[in-house]
Amino acid sequence: MNARKYLAELVGTFILVVIGSMTIVAAGTMGVAVLAVVPFGFGLGLLAAIQTAGYVSGGHFNPAVTVAALLDRRIDAMNGVGYIVAQVIGAIAASGVVLLIADQAAVQATASSFPAGKMTSAIAVEVLLTAIFLLVILTVTKRAPNHAGFAIPLTLTVVHFAGIPFSGASVNPARSLGPALVGGTIDGNIVVWIVGPLVGAVLGWAVYRALEDGSTR
Repeated sequence: MNARKYLAELVGTFILVVIGSMTIVAAGTMGVAVLAVVPFGFGLGLLAAIQTAGYVSGGHFNPAVTVAALLDRRIDAMNGVGYIVAQVIGAIAASGVVLLIADQAAVQATASSFPAGKMTSAIAVEVLLTAIFLLVILTVTKRAPNHAGFAIPLTLTVVHFAGIPFSGASVNPARSLGPALVGGTIDGNIVVWIVGPLVGAVLGWAVYRALEDGSTR
């Protein structure tokens, strides 16, 4: 148990979610297309989070990343649970700030969403994009850690460009839980942004292990 690392995960997730969420609200207020600015909001939000707190905890800021780290034995189960709890608290706090500076409608606007009747497709997109995201994270932190602080945020940016129209491009259960809980929009659709990223984390880790094991033969 390491309270300092848990605090780093809380702070980092807060920074990621509050910057990303405020970008969504700002885009709506200014009448700017979401796809033109929101991917940069989350990508640069992650960049800020990593530079601020990543050196303390490893910079997960996402339960899917923590699950993959657990599978790869980079973190133990007790600390994994602590990380995830801290991440969810950080995301809830971020949405609480949006509520304070705007209103509940603004928080609801930041909640993840997908086109009506497209739940299966949305889950598939979350699985795919999270798998790619985790494959990059696991590989770059092992093979080129000096580039991780920029490669990972850039990957999250392109993930948002690719996925926003189809699933909201959450790839992060905490990022979706925060606005849903604070905005009061939580319903059965939340499984898209919990199950999808977690399955994607397992898939991304499996591909990473297959590539990594093959390179050592």
